[in-house]
Amino acid sequence: MSYAPSTAVGKQSAQQLADLTRTLYDRGWMPGTSGNVSLRLPDDPDRALITASGRDKGELTSRDVVEVDARTGRATLPGQARPSAETSIHAAVYRVTGARAVIHAHSPYATVIAHRVGAEESVASLRVERFELLKGLGLDDPAATDLPVFPNWPQVDRISEDVAAHLAARGDGPPGLLLADHGVTAWGDSLDQAKNRLECLESLCQLLVLAQSELRVSRT
Repeated sequence: MSYAPSTAVGKQSAQQLADLTRTLYDRGWMPGTSGNVSLRLPDDPDRALITASGRDKGELTSRDVVEVDARTGRATLPGQARPSAETSIHAAVYRVTGARAVIHAHSPYATVIAHRVGAEESVASLRVERFELLKGLGLDDPAATDLPVFPNWPQVDRISEDVAAHLAARGDGPPGLLLADHGVTAWGDSLDQAKNRLECLESLCQLLVLAQSELRVSRT
């Protein structure tokens, strides 16, 4: 069943999700049905809209979204399409950080770094420093940051538990993360801010790949 927003705010939010998703598809960051985007409803931040599972991101419309509880990821309306398989990760970010928008993409350079750095059973931390683009992440200290890279467990709830625990313990970390062999997730106070931060993370990963220098990684 397609999502049918009951308010003008819901309709506008659903359209924003669809428009951004198609933009990221056109960039090659959400090929096929990959990737997902969510947004807390401005008039009710306890609820969020997220892209439905299995939808072609190049053809996504405002009706291809699902309304969920922002803190749990559970669908809030009966008869909706199935939410993205990674909804629980979005919910973990909302629960711990208070973000209002989350984007998960398969942008190529971030995915390459996630492939090189990620481990099967431990959280890795990638040191990123000196690049001017770090200022685009809104860090307390833009000189450097440690970007977490999480294991890509088959059980998505296990990933979301890892993410929630890590973010709760490191409140001063970057507004983004990598998933081993999988991609990048970024968040912010709006879809525009989340997109800008996603772009910065992808560009930073591109610079790391092009620099061909040894990556500074620690593991826990």
